Amino acid sequence: MDNTGTLLDNKEYPDTEVQKNRVLTLEEWQEKWVDRKIGFHKEQGHQLLKKHLDSFLKGKSGLRVFFPLCGKAVEMKWFADRGHSVVGVEISELGIREFFTEQNFSYSEEPIVEILGAKVFRSSSGKISLYCCNLFDLPRANIGKFDMIWDRGALVAINPCDRQRYADTVLSLMRKGFQYLLCVLSYDPTKHAGPPFYVSDDEIKRLFGSVCNSQCLEKVDIFEERYKDWGLDCIVEKLYLLTEK
Repeated sequence: MDNTGTLLDNKEYPDTEVQKNRVLTLEEWQEKWVDRKIGFHKEQGHQLLKKHLDSFLKGKSGLRVFFPLCGKAVEMKWFADRGHSVVGVEISELGIREFFTEQNFSYSEEPIVEILGAKVFRSSSGKISLYCCNLFDLPRANIGKFDMIWDRGALVAINPCDRQRYADTVLSLMRKGFQYLLCVLSYDPTKHAGPPFYVSDDEIKRLFGSVCNSQCLEKVDIFEERYKDWGLDCIVEKLYLLTEK
């Protein structure tokens, strides 16, 4: 039976509290990279971003784009190739090094003076700077403000108890007139503990609604066999555009 239409009309699941106490440590995320448990990485990049990218950029150049919890996202190269500056933050040094290696970018590294034990990795072109540190420490590095954010795999990965802090941190880094592109997942949270975590439309409004208008641009049924291992029989990805009120 084809239930795609029903899925994309997409009810909101009521049991949003069921995941609220779920916590992963930064060390556990680092271990995922070491153990190659990185099913969240998309080797071909994110197709929803590819579809909408040029309409978002509107021919502009020289934008500053922020990638929270960037991993080795190939989309960073898409922005750099179009003349934009990319700044990412990622706890896994392995993931950062793999990005530069796989994209054939030469790079340098140096310590971040303001954050003990942290490093920044910069492409030789100067277009991409990736900070290896806790995202919540990043504002101390005085990285400036951003025109755009691509949040795919960040809000859905942050521990639910840290979401408000995350939202406040990210919004503190945005310039006037920003565009915040946000991907979230909708599924029955009683069937999968996360991450990635379920994020409802109401949660987006709670986190960002005082500052941002939100528009759901697209919903895509992304179910495939591997999600059966999570106990799921349906999962929908949503792309939102958040803009300043």
